Amino acid sequence: MKVIATELRGLLILEPRVFADNRGFFMQTYQQEQYAQAGIDCFFVQDNLSVSSRHTLRGLHYQQEPHGQAKLVQVLEGAVYDVAVDIRVGSPTFGKWLGVELSAENRRQLFIPVGFAHGFVVTSQRAIFVYKCSTYYAPTAEDGIIFSDPDLAISWPGHDFELSDKDKRYPCLKDIPTERLPQYEE
Repeated sequence: MKVIATELRGLLILEPRVFADNRGFFMQTYQQEQYAQAGIDCFFVQDNLSVSSRHTLRGLHYQQEPHGQAKLVQVLEGAVYDVAVDIRVGSPTFGKWLGVELSAENRRQLFIPVGFAHGFVVTSQRAIFVYKCSTYYAPTAEDGIIFSDPDLAISWPGHDFELSDKDKRYPCLKDIPTERLPQYEE
C-alpha cells in the first residue's frame, strides 16, 4: 500500500495494492496490521454507506468530544471530491483543508483523524461512498461547519449543490465556540 502524507498532520491518502487481470481485480480495503504500520492505529467500530446523486454535497461534519471520530473513507462506485478541514484548536494548520478526488477508478482512500471536519460532493452521476468510523455515531455530539464558509474558501467543484436542511444551517468555523471544537495534541 502506498501512503501519501499531507501537509495536515495525520491526514493520509492511501493507495491500496490492486491485483487486476482479465476477470477484474482484487484489493484489501482494510487490514488492521498493515494500516497500523501506516500510522492508522485506531479501532474501527462502525461502517457506513452513502449512496448519492451528482451535485449532492454532504458536510462538513464532525462529532464533538468525547465522541470525535477518525474515518477511513473510499468510493466503491462513481467519484467524489472529498474534503477534510483541520478544526483542532491550537493546530498549526487550524482552518486549513485538503481536497482529493476519490473514485472507483483510482481506488484511493482517505484517512481522516479525529479533529477534522469532513464532507464530499458527488462529481459522477452517482456515488457509493463507504467509511469506517472509530467511534459510534452520537446524535448529541453531531456538529458541522457550513460548506461555503468564506474563511475556508473551499474550491468545491460544480454548482447548484443538493444539501440537507441541516447542512445548510451550520455556522462558519469562526462562529463555533472553541469548547465545541477538538483540541490539538502533539
